[in-house]
Amino acid sequence: VRESFHPLRSEYDDYLRWVGSALGTVHTGQEVVRVRRRTDPPGEPVVHEVTTRAGRTWRARHLVVGVGSTPRLPRCVAEAGGPAVHTADYLAARERLRRCRTITVVGSGQSAAEVYHDLLLASPDHDHDLVWVTRSPRFFPMEYTKLTLEMTSPEYSAYFRSLPADTRDRLLREQRGLYKGISAELVDAISDLHYRLRVQGHGPRTTLLTSTSLVGARWDGQHYDLDLHHDESQVPFGLRTDGLVLATGHKPTTPSFLDGLGPRLEHDDAGRLLADASYAVDVTGREVFVQNAEEHTHGFVAPDLGMGAHRSATILNAVAGREVYRVGARVAVQDFGVPAHLLRQGVPA
Repeated sequence: VRESFHPLRSEYDDYLRWVGSALGTVHTGQEVVRVRRRTDPPGEPVVHEVTTRAGRTWRARHLVVGVGSTPRLPRCVAEAGGPAVHTADYLAARERLRRCRTITVVGSGQSAAEVYHDLLLASPDHDHDLVWVTRSPRFFPMEYTKLTLEMTSPEYSAYFRSLPADTRDRLLREQRGLYKGISAELVDAISDLHYRLRVQGHGPRTTLLTSTSLVGARWDGQHYDLDLHHDESQVPFGLRTDGLVLATGHKPTTPSFLDGLGPRLEHDDAGRLLADASYAVDVTGREVFVQNAEEHTHGFVAPDLGMGAHRSATILNAVAGREVYRVGARVAVQDFGVPAHLLRQGVPA
């Protein structure tokens, strides 16, 4: 009846909590501070000692690091200090933000749009001006056609991994619209909400700015003074805002608790963890694995939940040393790269 394959975020959260509560091996609230590789006593299998801040230790032959990425903040805002909120922390700050006289959202991805829509929806009951700023030339919808969706597949990930590092980095920049845009439904919902609020006499008092870069920020204890630059017309201007929400994405990080493994981890020329076909990042290819830290090697599908089962199955097969789960089924209709049968066919003289 709902005609949607997409659960709510709250539903997905409930699902994960339900699964976790049924597994006695899931331990939440544990901050890992150190991982040490041990080979003693001689002749015994290698183990990794995983120690938490509370002093609890687990021992395991294999380690899968799935801590994800960390929020990326513009340098000017980080240096200015103040109560700026990254979208990762939006829900905890929402009530405080709603009491601000002016709220500015920076960024144009799905998270930015969801925050803007939520604040706009609440605007009739709160006396605030709402500003949405993005350096993108427009509010891009995510491309969601079926042949493009085929790129979220094991075949494309394997093809991407086979490319040179500089080509992979270039493609990631060019493919941002595939995963960093806004769902078309939400774009339309925001437009429809603007219309409904105007018809109902609620304004709204809001400004949407594209092609606008944030180049400076100062916090005086009550307000942010933002230095902005309109990139198409080359016009600098300023904006004062009480609340500031940053939808400026995330950056991959190598957690400090892996420092003890040192040279046993593989890195690329840029210092990033180098994941192989089975997501292993250690020199043996069977001990330490990553999840959502391999965008630069496996492509934009690295954090995609739709690939989660495939990633997990691939890792478990590598850990077991046998095919516990079948992962070789073809998903995509199209070929990525040159098909092997055409290479064999050759070029006629």
